[in-house]
Amino acid sequence: MSYIIRSYKIFDKMDINIVVIGAHPDDCEIKAGGTAAAFARRGHKILFVSVTNGSAGHYHLGREELSEIRKAESLEAARILGVEYIVLDNNDGTLLPSIDVREQIIRLIREWSADIVITHRTNDYHPDHRNTAVIVQDAAYLVMVPHIVPGTPPLKTNPVFLFLEDRFQKPIPFTPDIVVDITETFELKTKAMAAHKSQFFDWIPWISGNSSPLPEDYKGRLNWLAEQWKPTMDDLKSKSLEKWYGKNTAEKVAMAEAFEISEYGRQPDESEIRRLFPMFGDFVQ
Repeated sequence: MSYIIRSYKIFDKMDINIVVIGAHPDDCEIKAGGTAAAFARRGHKILFVSVTNGSAGHYHLGREELSEIRKAESLEAARILGVEYIVLDNNDGTLLPSIDVREQIIRLIREWSADIVITHRTNDYHPDHRNTAVIVQDAAYLVMVPHIVPGTPPLKTNPVFLFLEDRFQKPIPFTPDIVVDITETFELKTKAMAAHKSQFFDWIPWISGNSSPLPEDYKGRLNWLAEQWKPTMDDLKSKSLEKWYGKNTAEKVAMAEAFEISEYGRQPDESEIRRLFPMFGDFVQ
């Protein structure tokens, strides 16, 4: 069973289909919200998937109540970014890479006719993140196999699979193969994150031991959130930005999101990456 959460945006033309798969409601926004907004502005079709219902992420709300709250928060985030959102009914904190969940993901990738699929890497602190990564990687080849999930037609072309950025170094650190300028969409990303009130203004401060009082007003909270969660920059990301945008433009980028190309799925060359990420073409010098 899944909860299908749709935004109000109408797409007239769907050249590129992107599926971002996070373990919990808000994972996609944190790691790819700015990029999703940049695609949506160009009329492309983006689906956010939360593999779990987020029902464990609170210190006093019960699972059922929290699950409903997080669905509503996801609807608001979808509206802000101009994406569609699906929250699968798998319990938060107990996710396993089962055949059943794998088939849910295969079905969604096929139904969306995905050109790009983005998810977590397998080295991560949270078991739901790790298992989501395993599920998606296990689906990468099978999305083209007709006898797997036979009720949904297989894809004829394998999508490009990408990993969301993380800070973990062992066994292998993240490689920023593709870096997207989100300077113009960072405000939308922040607003989409702020839609997840139960998380960013309640649960995360509590679990992290942050006892500092949060701003009470909406604008103050947006500014606080932007400061707390602004993407970090380093030499590798800067070099990748320069590759895709040119040196002059890259030097002006204030905010960026990065993605690593998975060894599973289609292996794109530079020309295909530029086709799949049309925002690069806007700035090529």
